[in-house]
Amino acid sequence: MVYLWNARTGRLIKSLQGHTHLVRSVAFNSDGTVIASGSHDQTIRLWDTRTGQCLKSIAAQSGLVWSVAFSSDNTLLASSGEDHTVRLWNVHTSELLKTLEGHAHRVWSIAFSPDSRMIVSSGDDQTVRLWDINTGDCLKILQGHNSWIRTIAFSPDGSLVASGSHDQTVRLWNAYTGDCLKIFQGHSSCVWSVAFSPNGSTIASGSDDGTTRLWNIHTGECTKMLRGERPYEGMNIAHVKGLTEAQKTSLEALGAIEYHA
Repeated sequence: MVYLWNARTGRLIKSLQGHTHLVRSVAFNSDGTVIASGSHDQTIRLWDTRTGQCLKSIAAQSGLVWSVAFSSDNTLLASSGEDHTVRLWNVHTSELLKTLEGHAHRVWSIAFSPDSRMIVSSGDDQTVRLWDINTGDCLKILQGHNSWIRTIAFSPDGSLVASGSHDQTVRLWNAYTGDCLKIFQGHSSCVWSVAFSPNGSTIASGSDDGTTRLWNIHTGECTKMLRGERPYEGMNIAHVKGLTEAQKTSLEALGAIEYHA
């Protein structure tokens, strides 16, 4: 299920039904008229945001779909998955244009450069890879993380790449040279999400440690740490048997138990 919410009011606008398994990734096209969703049912679905209608269903990967992304001109859709590949699709015809192979394990995250000439991917093989959209060639392999790389993002001008990893760090890379420019340390658990501010001067990172951190890309300083209210902080409930994963997650969010893997 994919849920569409009003960001201002918090109201649920539409429930988009069609996937038969977990939905792992969603992405809007640049004008907000279409949503792409990638699922463990091995399909991508395209949805009309106004009507909620499923426009297309694409049999995307030969395994679970972990990430989807639109190019800036909305003509291309990228997907990545359990089969170690990144795939490029024609949005209008659903034709598979290219399969980018090189990762040695599942590919967690993908992102197009702002000019849609490159795509960046990250995966369980502890690498970040930059690909040429036109040729399908791997331009650069960025290495430095010592665990799975869960999330990736281009800066607004396309010159930088940020990556977040299970090694609890965020890294900043030069997209042209492949050099690691900075390592941001402070999270105490896996980093699941990274994003640049519109002016490119700040990176936000979200972690399993329950915090969002804001980083100055020039100094490497953590300028702010954001954390939701945890009314039962420090209770440290332990040795309770029979809790479901959902119940554990809820108790963790309230601060009643520490992070569980």
